[in-house]
Amino acid sequence: MKKTVKTQETAFDQVQKFYQFMNSNKLEVIEFSKDSTYIKLVRKHNNAVHQIPVFAPAAAHAAAKPAADKSQPQPVPGGETIKAPMSGIFYRAPTPSSPPYVREGDSIKEGQVICIIEAMKVFNEIKAEFDCIVEKVIHENGKPVEPNGDLFLVKKK
Repeated sequence: MKKTVKTQETAFDQVQKFYQFMNSNKLEVIEFSKDSTYIKLVRKHNNAVHQIPVFAPAAAHAAAKPAADKSQPQPVPGGETIKAPMSGIFYRAPTPSSPPYVREGDSIKEGQVICIIEAMKVFNEIKAEFDCIVEKVIHENGKPVEPNGDLFLVKKK
C-alpha cells in the first residue's frame, strides 16, 4: 500500500484559489479567516470615465461670444461657504425626480444632509458642519466639483 503525503499549501496557493473562485463566481469581495490566516480580496475596476461635451445648437452659438466660462468657479461674494470635501459630481438631490436637499433660504441644522458628491460610483452624503441659512447655491447640479470648491454660500446662525 502506498501512503500519500499531503503537501503544505502555501499562502500564495490559497490566495490563487480564492482569486479563481472569486472570478468564476463574479464576486466583488471575498473574505476568509481561519486560525491566524486572514485573506480579503477586493476587485478593483479601472473603468475610466471620459466626459464628452455635448452642445445644443443654441449653446454652440452662445459659445462663440466671449462670455464668462461657467465651468470655472465664479467669485463668491463675501460670506461663509460650505466647501466640497472631495472631488466628484455634485448633486443637490438623491434622485433626478426628487426635490433638492436644501434650497436658497432654507435653515439647516448641523448634521443635516445638504447634497451628494459622487466619486467612483459611490454616492457620498455631505452633511452640514454647523447650523446656518443657505443664501445661495453656488455650484451647478450634475457638474464636477474639486476638493475645497464652494458649494453653498451660507450665513451662520
